[in-house]
Amino acid sequence: MKKKVLVGVTGGIAAYKSAYLVSALMKIGCDVHVLMTDHAKEFVTPLTFESLSKNPVITNMFRRDREWEVEHVSLAKSMELVIVAPATANFIGKIAHGICDDMLTTTYLASKAPKIICPAMNTQMYEDQVFQKNLADVSASGAVILSPVSGRLACGDVGIGKMIEPDEIVEKVKEIFALSLDFAGKKALVTAGATVEDIDGVRYLSNHSSGKMGAAIAERFADRGAEVTLVCGKMTAKKSDNLARVINVTSTEDMYEQVMANLKDVDYVVMAAAPADYTPITKFENKVKSETLTLTLRKTKDIAAAVGKAKAPSVKLAIFSAETENLIVNATEKLRKKNADLVVANDVTKEGAGFDTDTNIVTIIDRGGNAIDYDVMPKIEVADKILDALLKL
Repeated sequence: MKKKVLVGVTGGIAAYKSAYLVSALMKIGCDVHVLMTDHAKEFVTPLTFESLSKNPVITNMFRRDREWEVEHVSLAKSMELVIVAPATANFIGKIAHGICDDMLTTTYLASKAPKIICPAMNTQMYEDQVFQKNLADVSASGAVILSPVSGRLACGDVGIGKMIEPDEIVEKVKEIFALSLDFAGKKALVTAGATVEDIDGVRYLSNHSSGKMGAAIAERFADRGAEVTLVCGKMTAKKSDNLARVINVTSTEDMYEQVMANLKDVDYVVMAAAPADYTPITKFENKVKSETLTLTLRKTKDIAAAVGKAKAPSVKLAIFSAETENLIVNATEKLRKKNADLVVANDVTKEGAGFDTDTNIVTIIDRGGNAIDYDVMPKIEVADKILDALLKL
């Protein structure tokens, strides 16, 4: 999951630097959204930022060209970081006193995300006692202030007031997001999706797995610093762009071979795929057209058990146990049989859990028998709970 960053641009000559900032944030994998004040549009056009960010630029508090919503609140809730660059004395004075009279000030105050303020103005304005008090109040509220530097200003004066360079802002962004890079230097192998066992030229055996849970786990591993290999079968879920490697497979045998081949040197293995448990002994090359068809099936290879047997003691294995009854008993027994370190149990009969949903309801159990129940939540949040549990091992 790319980090969502809001860049607020106010009306100062340094607004041209914000274009470079947006470009630099895109290069480190951020999903950048730009919000401009009316005065900012006098210096740089919204089209410039739309071209760089690949997202619509917000300039008006009362837009009517999209489905209605309380836009400043929804935008504030979705952002993981808010940067205002340049930040004028006017903007800083408003937020210091809780004044919300445009889209940027209302979004800023409605957001609980970390905030970075990059002041830029004339030297006398910056050194003014009233402004310095406002800036101190904003800093005391928790915002990170990246102070301006000295140099020749647009007005011709030489002194402090130039906005800090975009590259230095990006370094601070990296530092803020690095707080959650707790899997940095680690390698993770994740499986996702359903496998397919061919019957004939057009038919196959499979299941309803969408791959959403496995894709979420792989995404969060990558977001938190791990080098991720995703082995995936048939899936409708979107794969993160930050994965080191994606290996597409078809059958359970294919998945088995790729998992075992990539097991070396990994630190974590999460078996979130739903491999087919059975495969036809006889597979027909062409489409079968008979009135009746009898299939004889054989068990496929147990990938999780093979990993549990082959892995080094230092490798932590998490498996899933999708059940319809006796959830804890069955999941705990599966944990023991597969030699896993963690089992994620879910009752697929519950509303909000199971295949092809955006949410899940799970109980995470470790080898010591410790179990934590989680109520319905988005699968991306379930992924973080699983990763947190793996870290505790």
